[in-house]
Amino acid sequence: MEQLIRPYLDRPYEDIPEQILDLARATGRRVVAIGGGTGLSTLLLGLKEYTENITAIVTVTDDGGGSGILRREFGILPPGDIRNCIMALANTSTMMSQLLNYRFDSGSLEGQSFGNLFLLALNNICGSFAEAVADMNRILAVTGQVLPVCNQNVALQATFADGSRVVGETAITAAKKERDLDIRSVSLVPEQVTALPQAIQAIREAELIVLGPGSLYTSVIPNLLVGGVAEAIRTSPALKLYVLNVMTQEGETERYSAADHVQAILDHGGTVDACLYNTKEITAKLAARYMPEGSEPLMPLTEDFRRLRVRLFGGDMLSRNGQLARHDPLRLAYNVMLAAETFAHREGELGDYDRLLLRKG
Repeated sequence: MEQLIRPYLDRPYEDIPEQILDLARATGRRVVAIGGGTGLSTLLLGLKEYTENITAIVTVTDDGGGSGILRREFGILPPGDIRNCIMALANTSTMMSQLLNYRFDSGSLEGQSFGNLFLLALNNICGSFAEAVADMNRILAVTGQVLPVCNQNVALQATFADGSRVVGETAITAAKKERDLDIRSVSLVPEQVTALPQAIQAIREAELIVLGPGSLYTSVIPNLLVGGVAEAIRTSPALKLYVLNVMTQEGETERYSAADHVQAILDHGGTVDACLYNTKEITAKLAARYMPEGSEPLMPLTEDFRRLRVRLFGGDMLSRNGQLARHDPLRLAYNVMLAAETFAHREGELGDYDRLLLRKG
């Protein structure tokens, strides 16, 4: 491999043959991305430009929207986050993507995604949600693999600052807004839930583990509560990178500092070596849009992270669509891989391939 890459190390990125770039992605880092919601699918969409060795581990506690309806009516694990992650990594035709992302706008299926129904049908055929997800991975020629964190029906429970408890993601968010109380901790109901063996294996073999971005208590932390996950992360030799959200989130993390986010992960058994954060300032117009929600930009304080013994890595990752304060997929993925290069450099020709892809920016 070294002989193949050597002639291109000093050439402009645009002059590098596609077969060399394909080889670089094929030998890319083994990355495990853990989370849920739009944050995880955003990361995956950009990450496949840098490596083909991706495992997405997705939470299964969602009980809202179309996923919640299918969960209540058919007993299936929530398909929405899984579908979004599979679509982010899929290598399929535009028409197939449009079909799976199609959302019905009338009748009894109003608001339901065809991709969710596709997973429901596969679940009924296969007899297992994990097998259905594996088949959807194969059908859509996914780069890497998408896995549910477990194969068991589980709900999320939050304990608030006053000691009260609420079960269900949707109910937790509603109660948080109504009572304006901080979430003290979250747990699973039932508590004894076992992680999918493939998820644990992927964590153990990873070179980079990415937590987030996404809702702290309903997308990131629930994965850590599944039996075996937190321990596998802790004992893995991989770099553990937490991607901080751009803003605090209404109904979950109002008044939280950047360090509070990391502390919550640590309090729930997680391990964080470094925290990646956005350095691009949002516009005054965008900030005003979030003001009624009490959401504010997150900017880490160095002394707080020194106390936590977590390294910081900042970069411009903000989406330029101007409508929402969210990460841009390519900027996010670039900074994730740049942080990995900075904190966990790979030697030899593998490192050469990593740096080759990073020249894309």
